[in-house]
Amino acid sequence: MRVGECLLVSHDLPVVARITKTPYLALIFDLELDTLRELYEAMADSLPPPARSRALTVHRCDAQLVDAFQRYLALAWTQTDAAVLGPLVAREIHYRLATAPFGGMLRDLIRHDSHASAVARAIARLRRDFRACVEVPELARSVGMSSSSFHKHFKAITASSPLQYRKSLQLLEARRLLRAGKLSVTAAAFDVGYESAAQFSRDYSRKFATSPKHDVPAAGILET
Repeated sequence: MRVGECLLVSHDLPVVARITKTPYLALIFDLELDTLRELYEAMADSLPPPARSRALTVHRCDAQLVDAFQRYLALAWTQTDAAVLGPLVAREIHYRLATAPFGGMLRDLIRHDSHASAVARAIARLRRDFRACVEVPELARSVGMSSSSFHKHFKAITASSPLQYRKSLQLLEARRLLRAGKLSVTAAAFDVGYESAAQFSRDYSRKFATSPKHDVPAAGILET
């Protein structure tokens, strides 16, 4: 991704870059749905027509959005500026992203009755309760969708199924625990909700291309 391009990713979708020839700069900016909803009434009349929600989209940023990001980064040099002006510039960035041609996904999230908003509520539950067993039909009902519609829109927005998304959350948390040296491989597997340490190791190796033991620090806890 080159300077001047914007990569909009939905709901913590992992992004892997394989750019080896062209220099690029990446900035991760956390979006707050509450801020987007606060802006909705003021910008509703100027919003572009809704577009199909996607898990990931790349688009060239306009000069105003690039300028907002540059000002936001510049605030990091002064603690007082960051504390006082940071929220104001962040709010501007939310506005410019939501009204941009590629902001369809964000505009769908603002609308409480949209499929994207329903999926966002389901994702919030998965993130909160990823250690617990998930019944997808019950999860779909909890956000007011049929199972078939839920699967379709969840896959469109996150590029994974609900169960795959939950598994990714489990494995990411397990990796964090292992790298911190807090738990053994078996203990980490059970801590994040796996019932089989062997299945955990297979899933971990497929996702991260390394065995979970390799992520335990040399001075960390030994597997028992």
